[in-house]
Amino acid sequence: MIWALWRAGETLVELPVASRPRTALEGYAVQAQLPIVAGREVVGWKIAATSLAGQAHIRVSGPLAGRLLSGQVFGDGATLSLAGNRMRVVEPEFCFRMACDLPPRAKPYSRQEVMAAVGALHLALEAPDSRFAVFEQAGEAQLIADNACTGQFVLGPEAPMLWRDLHLSRHAVTAHVVTAQGDSWTREGIGENVLGDPSVALAWLANCLSGLGLTLAADQIVTTGACMKPLEIHPGDSVSADYGALGRVNLRLDTVA
Repeated sequence: MIWALWRAGETLVELPVASRPRTALEGYAVQAQLPIVAGREVVGWKIAATSLAGQAHIRVSGPLAGRLLSGQVFGDGATLSLAGNRMRVVEPEFCFRMACDLPPRAKPYSRQEVMAAVGALHLALEAPDSRFAVFEQAGEAQLIADNACTGQFVLGPEAPMLWRDLHLSRHAVTAHVVTAQGDSWTREGIGENVLGDPSVALAWLANCLSGLGLTLAADQIVTTGACMKPLEIHPGDSVSADYGALGRVNLRLDTVA
């Protein structure tokens, strides 16, 4: 049902009672079937609600993990369609590419262990979406089943290795939106908006997957959540995020809604 809604660009109020997940664990069990039903490969993971404001907005008590599927990940400068997308926002994010597997284990992974398994940092933009008409009221279990509001994702350039020497929590990001009418505006963000530091978010994801019996695998990407208030966008807009010495990432929105 969820995949059919994705394909049709449609929404519902809530899942039928007989199939509605009641807990986060049940939500993740539903989510795990999505790539099978869709016939898509899991190429990585996203983390939703990594800021207190984001958690309050969708009424959850902490972050949510979602799968990034093949067919949803695009390159820098891609043109995305907003057809069927009701959230109408773009989020600048820090995205890690793993170099080593982090398999399930009883002992939690430390942030240092997780960062040692990272191969690269990428700059990224996400255009999230939900299959729930009022996603703010769907609740944690249903949002997880809906793949944590995963939409379309732009994987930007790999950052230069100097990122290893930076405190990402203090790293500033400036987003620029140019509207279809030619107007422009900017918004500021910073790494500490992502659970205090993007590396903290990555460690959370590794331990979340470990608790579910899943491996965070080498070459998978993990996008860690919005580092600023999401950017309100419309068809025909262009969006870029400037990460200073780390580079820039860009996308365009198709003029057709």
